[in-house]
Amino acid sequence: MKKVFCYLLLGSLFVLLAACSSDSEKAMEQKSEDSEQLSNEMAMEREEAPVEESVVSDGVTTTERMIIHQATIRANVKELSKAQSNIEQKVKKYGGYIVESNTFQEDEQTKSGQMTVRIPEKHFEAFLSDAEEGVSKILERNVTGQDVTEQYVDLSSRLKSKRAVEERLLEFMKNAEKTEDLLKISADLAKVQEEIEVMVGQIKYLENQTSFSTVELFMIESRVIVPKLDNEELNTWEKTKKQFVTSTNRLLATGSAIIVFFLGNLPVLLILAGVGYVVYWVVKRRMSEQKK
Repeated sequence: MKKVFCYLLLGSLFVLLAACSSDSEKAMEQKSEDSEQLSNEMAMEREEAPVEESVVSDGVTTTERMIIHQATIRANVKELSKAQSNIEQKVKKYGGYIVESNTFQEDEQTKSGQMTVRIPEKHFEAFLSDAEEGVSKILERNVTGQDVTEQYVDLSSRLKSKRAVEERLLEFMKNAEKTEDLLKISADLAKVQEEIEVMVGQIKYLENQTSFSTVELFMIESRVIVPKLDNEELNTWEKTKKQFVTSTNRLLATGSAIIVFFLGNLPVLLILAGVGYVVYWVVKRRMSEQKK
C-alpha cells in the first residue's frame, strides 16, 4: 500500500512538472511574439515618420528657410542683340520670366541694354553661372539675400489667431438678438477680415519673392567705328576745275564791283577831286609867298 502511494505521488509530481514546463514555454513564446510585434510596430513608425529640417517660432513650423535673393550683374558684351537673345533663352530654360527689357543707343559707338528677370529659387545659382558665361567682361556682380523666415512664421501665426477670432465673431453674429449687438459685431468682424486680407497679401508676397529670385542685368556694347574710303570724294580733277571756276568768278566779281563803284560814284569823285585840287593850290601858293 505504501509503495502504491509513493508511485502515485511521484506520478503526480511528474505531471505537475510537465504542466509547469509547458506553461513556462507558452509564456516565453507569448513574450517573444509580443516583443517581436512591438519591434515591428516601432520600425514601421520610424519608417513612416517624416524627417524634415524645420524652423519653429511661436508654435508655427516651416520646413525650410525663406530667403529673398537678388542679384545685379553689369558686363561688357560683344553684340548686345545676341547677348539679350541668349539671356531670353536661358530664362526660358530655367522656367523664369522677363519682367522688363530695354535697349538704349547712347551714341554711334555705344549701345546698352537692361533686363530684369525672375528665376525659380532652385535655379538661381545655375542661372547666374550661365548668364556670366556669355559676356566679354564682368564689371560688377552683386548678390544679396534677405532671410524672411521669422517674418513669414509671425504672419502665419497671427493669421491663424485672426481666423479663430473671425470664427468666434461669426458665431456671435448668429446668436445675436439685439440690433446694436449685431452692428457692433459686424464692425469688429469687418475690421478683423480686413486685417486678414492684409496678412494674406503679405504672406503671398513673401512666398512669391522667395520662390522666384530677381536678377537685373546691365549689358554694354562698345564698338570702334572705322570710316570707309569714299572714292567719289577723291575726284581731284573735278575738284580742281570747280576751284578754278570759283576763283575766276571771285576775281570777276571783285573787278565788277570796282568798276561799278567808280562809275556809279563818278560825280561825287569829281567834286571831291576838284575840292582837293583847290585846297592843294591854295596851300601851295601860301607856302610860296612865305618863302619870298
